Amino acid sequence: MPHAYHWRRRGLLAAPLLTGLPVAAQPTWPERPVRILVPFAAGGNTDALARMAAELLTEAHPTASFVVENRTGAGGLLAAENLVRSPPDGHTLMMVAVAVLAVAPVAMAQPPRFDPVADVTPIVNMGTNPFVLMSHRSVDAATLPAMLDWMRARDGRFAYASGGIGSFQHLSMALLLQRLGIAAEHVPYRGGAPALADLIAGNVPLMFANLSEALPHAATPAVRLHGVSSLARDAALPAVPAIAEALPAFETLTWNGLMGPRGLPAAIVQRIQSVIAAAMTRPAVAQRFAALGTAPSGEGPEAFGARLRADVARWSEVVRAAGIRLQ
Repeated sequence: MPHAYHWRRRGLLAAPLLTGLPVAAQPTWPERPVRILVPFAAGGNTDALARMAAELLTEAHPTASFVVENRTGAGGLLAAENLVRSPPDGHTLMMVAVAVLAVAPVAMAQPPRFDPVADVTPIVNMGTNPFVLMSHRSVDAATLPAMLDWMRARDGRFAYASGGIGSFQHLSMALLLQRLGIAAEHVPYRGGAPALADLIAGNVPLMFANLSEALPHAATPAVRLHGVSSLARDAALPAVPAIAEALPAFETLTWNGLMGPRGLPAAIVQRIQSVIAAAMTRPAVAQRFAALGTAPSGEGPEAFGARLRADVARWSEVVRAAGIRLQ
């Protein structure tokens, strides 16, 4: 049974948010409980952002019920297939992570029975997360250029950890190796936390970590933080260079955003996006994003759709070139 979590109004947030839609354009929504599917287990960023979205939507619709359902399996495709087969009436939404639509459809042995671009309606991008290239202190490289030289000199003779096959930690390193023209041994773990624990213990020399996982270890003497995967330095780690400073245009970002099935009415899309985007301007909400190591976005359906199309095309190439396969 999927894990369900109900958000009810608790009176803990500010006054309800109102959209800019004229009254005549407001659809009768929601008419019954709204499901927000999460393709991963509870506890990660995708799950946390889904619960935040449910809370904010409940705030704006205090008589409604928004239910977060964790539906795991097949790299997130089980949840995605549930979404695309649901009526486009706004009562089934999904907090989609980029890997679900840009990686799993290419990497799975059995491809999904839906189009990862045409069969969904992007609503609002909640936020983006960069990654941090980290090494154990035993690695003789104190700077980003030295780290890249260390990797080049050991082509095919070093290992790296990740949170699992097909994770964006894995993909970030796969892209970096492709840019450097070298190979390395992949050591996948069941999540980023155990991978980072083994890095700190010195059992594996190198990995990309989620920003939120790397931040608490920025001053840990056992590891070094060499570069962030965003095009520019991250405000949370201003002393850590962007990898793009040494490898122009290098960028890997993960995102999480609300989507509906194909054909979701524009009025419902606009209402949801307006509520979420307006909330991101509030300091208390911004602090919650910062705690997740996530840069709030609020990107609407057109820009979010363009991002989806670009990422599906881009990461499909990386997955094929790296020979990544999911069971």
